[in-house]
Amino acid sequence: MRAEILKINSETPELSLVKYAADQIRSGEVLGMPTDTFYGLAADPFNLRAVDKVYDIKTRSRHKPLSLLIASTDQAEELAKPLPEEFYALARKFWPGPLTIIVKAGSRLPLKVTANTGNVALRVPNAQIPLAVVTAAAIPITATSANLSGASECTSAEQVREQLEGRINIIVDGGASPRDVASTIIDLTDEATRWRIIREGAIAADEISKFFAQG
Repeated sequence: MRAEILKINSETPELSLVKYAADQIRSGEVLGMPTDTFYGLAADPFNLRAVDKVYDIKTRSRHKPLSLLIASTDQAEELAKPLPEEFYALARKFWPGPLTIIVKAGSRLPLKVTANTGNVALRVPNAQIPLAVVTAAAIPITATSANLSGASECTSAEQVREQLEGRINIIVDGGASPRDVASTIIDLTDEATRWRIIREGAIAADEISKFFAQG
């Protein structure tokens, strides 16, 4: 069965379509969805069956945690243990945007999402569709890239359909991705080092170093 393509305006997402996507996620579906980087797989992180589906769709190792898209720092506080000062400083400067911040997970989050690491990776994307869906669903959504593990990331709904045909039922089409570089990932879980960059992406490591040097 070919995946349903749900076209949503990336600038002004239609509320009825956003609600439909949010309802599908809440009911346990995994959707392909645009972000401000690559297309991602959006699922309810509190639904363990949906989380399993994400790993199965991607053929991803279950030792790798899933990152989450959220709508605000308030939502981060619900998902993480007391957040360090560096978290708030980075969030004020770089969110919404392509910076994924790894922090210690709170007890609400299933171990399956954190891959038993006790940590969670969070991001507020600079993209209207996922923000609207997160708000409508009133839960964070998973954000791992919508591709087979090891294959190239997708920048359009068509690419997602080609790569994940038969594995996914609904793909939200929000047009081409605004950039083709992954988010930068920074880890704040080690109190001794305070912060370290795990992956340099859309935000240069140098820019983050300078930011902390000024602070």
